[in-house]
Amino acid sequence: MSAAVPPYPRGRELLAGRTVLVTASAGSGIGFATAKRCAEEGAVVMLSDIHTRRLAEHADALEREIGRRVHRMACDVRDAGQVAALIAAALEAMGRLDVLLNNAGLGGTHAVTETSDAQWEAILDTNLGGTFRCMRAALPAMIAQGGGSIVNMGSICAWRAEAGQSAYAASKAGILAMTRCVAIEAAEHGIRINAVVPSLALHPHLRKVSSAAHLDRMIRENEAFGRAAEPWEIANAVVFLASDYASYMTGEALSVSCRRA
Repeated sequence: MSAAVPPYPRGRELLAGRTVLVTASAGSGIGFATAKRCAEEGAVVMLSDIHTRRLAEHADALEREIGRRVHRMACDVRDAGQVAALIAAALEAMGRLDVLLNNAGLGGTHAVTETSDAQWEAILDTNLGGTFRCMRAALPAMIAQGGGSIVNMGSICAWRAEAGQSAYAASKAGILAMTRCVAIEAAEHGIRINAVVPSLALHPHLRKVSSAAHLDRMIRENEAFGRAAEPWEIANAVVFLASDYASYMTGEALSVSCRRA
């Protein structure tokens, strides 16, 4: 028997006056849910995604829902020039960059013996390389303004073994290690860098790339609540890390999970 999904939380102005940029935020997953929760907590938000049409649709939808401007810009995080342009556009549109969520990611299930160099490189370059490029581009602006918060998207695969996930797990473990190291570099500038580590959050895109039987088995065998997380439940953890409630946290990886050991 599964635990009931709790009521959707109301905003409490936890990010009032802040500016937030979320990568890979056009869709029904964690990125868009985080942008929405940040807006509901009072932040000015900017959405970015590699899919231009989908980005416009979701930014427009969020504008209608919250009743104020939602900034947007397409970006491929594998391209350093596009990443630099994204950060510059965020600063021009919002005046400063208080919070960055590095959510862009690429998955795939492949046994090591069946993983091509191209598949390996695409996953590592999007997940780990993209996070690196976005932090490298955002940090000078945050240093200049005297502070900020970066939240990187990890995965339970960084800690728990799962067949077929070697490339994805390696990229996510790299993100957690990089988060710890860059957090030490940024601490003297009043910048906090943390990671969120979800187990399983269900959304339509995941259902498209994973079979129903596989997802049902994962939930049944791994999730103590008998259900997957809602994307907004992961977003709540991002809001927490971005807010003053996490003012003494940096270099940490916050697990958002009910997974059995």
